[in-house]
Amino acid sequence: MLTMLLAVCFFICIDTSAKWLSLSGLPVLMVVFARYFGHFVYACVIYIPQEGLGCFRSRAPLKQFLRSCFLFGSTVLNFFALKYLPITVTTTIMFAGPIVVTLLAIPLLGETVGLRRFLAVATGFLGVLVVIQPWGAEWHPAMFFSLAALIMASLYFVMTRMLAGVETNATQQVWSAGLASLVLAPFAFVAWTAPETTTQWVVLFAIGFFGMFGHILATTAHRWADASILAPMVYSQIFLAAVSGILVFDTWPTVWTLAGGLIIIGSGLYIWQRERAVRRRQLMNAAHPKY
Repeated sequence: MLTMLLAVCFFICIDTSAKWLSLSGLPVLMVVFARYFGHFVYACVIYIPQEGLGCFRSRAPLKQFLRSCFLFGSTVLNFFALKYLPITVTTTIMFAGPIVVTLLAIPLLGETVGLRRFLAVATGFLGVLVVIQPWGAEWHPAMFFSLAALIMASLYFVMTRMLAGVETNATQQVWSAGLASLVLAPFAFVAWTAPETTTQWVVLFAIGFFGMFGHILATTAHRWADASILAPMVYSQIFLAAVSGILVFDTWPTVWTLAGGLIIIGSGLYIWQRERAVRRRQLMNAAHPKY
């Protein structure tokens, strides 16, 4: 749980760095490229000495390609949203990930979802509506970027489930960061704007470090503990995002963001708990089959 909490801190550092860099005048695509290229360099430094060039070989290249595309697509959209929206808003919307994954798992993974989980999904989407307030003055068109990022991130998690036990952590890290760097490089170089201050350079290099070690810590935490145990640590992001927004950007979360966040967190935790109960029942049936 402490490992997952540290991973969450790194993820908030990614969003905070991205928002600060874009507000300081650097192009969003350049920031996204720095995030993934730094990630790729750090991954190569760590994994090539351990596994050699074998870490670049994938057992499921098409699925790995799609997973990588969904991840960097989500990052691009989220970074564009962060340029205009408070971190608390984008973070809270992304909390609906387990809810969207639950729906996507039906057609893509063949999973069965009962009535209670469907009601939890509907409640979660109600929480998203409370946060984005399409009927109110707080609505901003950048909300579409955040919602699209949510869908892309959810597809990324579904692909990660498909690749569980198929690919090593090294291969997934190198592919996701390397492919994004390769695709984004031409656009980043066209939009390249040289940082003007030492602080901009430091944050630009640090964002890749945050991405690399955030993913390593999250993967390690899920290897040590069940996802339902780690869920409360994931939802601590709303607190960390609020602290980051207040300290770095002098932006306080609204009542609507907090209320919608509580609804989303409640429905997400219920879905996690139901999935855990279903898995426990399946394990018991497998251990003690009824004839």
